[in-house]
Amino acid sequence: MKHVLSILVENSPGVLSRVTGLISRRGFNIESLSVGPTEDPTKSRVTVIVNANEVAYEQLTKQLHKLTSVHKISDLTNDSAIERELVLFKVNAPAERRGEIIEIANVFRANIVDVGRTSLTVEATGDEAKLKGMEDLFRAYGLKEATRTGKIAMGRSSKES
Repeated sequence: MKHVLSILVENSPGVLSRVTGLISRRGFNIESLSVGPTEDPTKSRVTVIVNANEVAYEQLTKQLHKLTSVHKISDLTNDSAIERELVLFKVNAPAERRGEIIEIANVFRANIVDVGRTSLTVEATGDEAKLKGMEDLFRAYGLKEATRTGKIAMGRSSKES
């Protein structure tokens, strides 16, 4: 099963290495990893997606809790969490087809961030299904390049206690 973990850690050198090292030493493949500072500059939030059965996952979270630099672990797997990812697509865009590509970007509320003589670069954010749909459409025009960030996630406000 795929698990989405949001881990609040100290914002200091070596913390990310210790967290990811612990995960990989336990034999888990990290499907997605994203890290960045929070509203508190002394803390960072690490969002990790791993595949694990329930027993192995429970052991992993227990081990993560033992790290002194880990302040809080939230499992967003079964919550109605907000998940987003950023992707950049570089699409073949000859002059006669450029309008079609721009229209696709508009439908998906994406932004054109670079224009070349034969290509457009499109920036989009969204969930996995939305980004996959855009990618499929852009492949028909010739997808020259694509790059994605890791997913970020946050629990919904309706889940606050």
